[in-house]
Amino acid sequence: MNLKRAHARGSVPLHSMSDVAFLLLIFFMLVSLNNYRKEVKIEYPEAETAQRTGAAQNLEIWLDREGALYLDGTRCALADIEAAVTDRCAAAPDTRVHIIADKATPFEYVNGVLGILQLLERRVVSFVARDA
Repeated sequence: MNLKRAHARGSVPLHSMSDVAFLLLIFFMLVSLNNYRKEVKIEYPEAETAQRTGAAQNLEIWLDREGALYLDGTRCALADIEAAVTDRCAAAPDTRVHIIADKATPFEYVNGVLGILQLLERRVVSFVARDA
C-alpha cells in the first residue's frame, strides 16, 4: 500500500488581525486618557473674568463647606499645608498655589490658609472659581 503524504501548508488567518488591532487601539486610548487628578466635590463660586494657568506647577488646596482641607485631593491638617507648600516651593520656586473653596465655605477657613501662605511669603496664589 502506497500512501501519499499530503503536505498541509499552514496559514495564519489575517482577516481577524484588523479586529485585534482595533481592539488594542481602543484599549490604549482608554488607558492613556485616565485623569488621575483627585477632586473634592464642591460648588464653585462664579467669576466675572477668567484666567487660565498651566497645571504642571500647581499646588491645589481644597476647602469644603465644613472647613476640611485637602491637599492635591488627600485630606490633611493646616500644619500639613505649611510643610507641603514649603517643600514644593523649595523644589520648584515657580509653583502656583491654587485655593479652591466651596462658595458656602466660611471665610475664616480660607483666611487660615491665607495666613499660612502670608507667613511663607507666597506671592503667586490664585483663587479658583467657575467661569460664569
